[in-house]
Amino acid sequence: MKVVVDDKIPFIREAIAQIPVHVIYRPGTQITPADVHDADAMIVRTRTRCNAALLEGSKVSFIATATIGYDHLDTEYLKQAHIEWTNCPGCNAGSVAQYVRSCLLLLEKEKDFDLSRTTVGLVGVGHVGTAVKEAIAPLGVRILLNDPPLKELRQAAGQSAEEFLDLQELQSQCDIISFHTPLVLDGTYPTFHLADARFFQGLERKPVIINTSRGAVIDDIQLLRALQNGQVRDAIIDTWEHEPNLNQELLRQTYIGTPHIAGYSADGKANATRMALTALCKHFHIPASFQIHVPQLPASSAPDSRLSEKERALELYNPHADSLNLKLHSEQFEELRGRYPLRREFWE
Repeated sequence: MKVVVDDKIPFIREAIAQIPVHVIYRPGTQITPADVHDADAMIVRTRTRCNAALLEGSKVSFIATATIGYDHLDTEYLKQAHIEWTNCPGCNAGSVAQYVRSCLLLLEKEKDFDLSRTTVGLVGVGHVGTAVKEAIAPLGVRILLNDPPLKELRQAAGQSAEEFLDLQELQSQCDIISFHTPLVLDGTYPTFHLADARFFQGLERKPVIINTSRGAVIDDIQLLRALQNGQVRDAIIDTWEHEPNLNQELLRQTYIGTPHIAGYSADGKANATRMALTALCKHFHIPASFQIHVPQLPASSAPDSRLSEKERALELYNPHADSLNLKLHSEQFEELRGRYPLRREFWE
């Protein structure tokens, strides 16, 4: 059995070597119809567009994307072509939660935020939004939630949905608004340019905007204008519209701007690879006997025991380093992701 694999998926080489399959590794953006013509399966990331142009006439019957998002998969075509697919929901939720929590700690430390008097709005309360909620609640912030699809689902099941507020309520009450939605282009609840000119005009507290979801959930041009005219106090952006081709002026004006790595902890990467390989084995009825070994941080990196819990958290992960690298070398967006250094969510 032949499997085409994105060569940047972490920890996959050692793990898939324990499975009886023939593997072809390719850069995600360079996988061609010739590569997949006689392949049975693919394991990809967001950089591979899985559509008719790539897959027409191939043997592929299964695709796993080692990511939460799946807007790079033409799901309608895959359905018509009888190609099963899976993503990895929640795989890097803990990593994104760590990123957002560290950003809040930096706002407290460097921007004079009193977190005990700060209201944070979470737009999207799926796997990631829930993990973020749990990670930042101990900081003492007040948390407001917005998730219309989940609210509708709860109500249809006869469950309470009072905790979910309209987006307008977050616009009027929040000091920080953080986006955690998938990119949905149409339907009842589209999220493409959810934060558009009208959204920014409706803000009342000049909040900090955080985006770790999908780049096009926020209209980059309108966010830049909102920063310039004072509708938004600061921006923390990890996912960018049109990446890797960034709006350079927006990057310059962000407080923290990173190259789509919020979910790039080693723990999150290992989760994604594990989920993708488990799904592959299940689809082809292969025993899932592989193991993934996550590297430990060097003992020399352990923080001073005299540091506070918040200081230890920033010692473990401080987004400023990633932001500085991107602002100095934005043309290396893909390289900064591809050679991302070891990051863990917990001290051993």
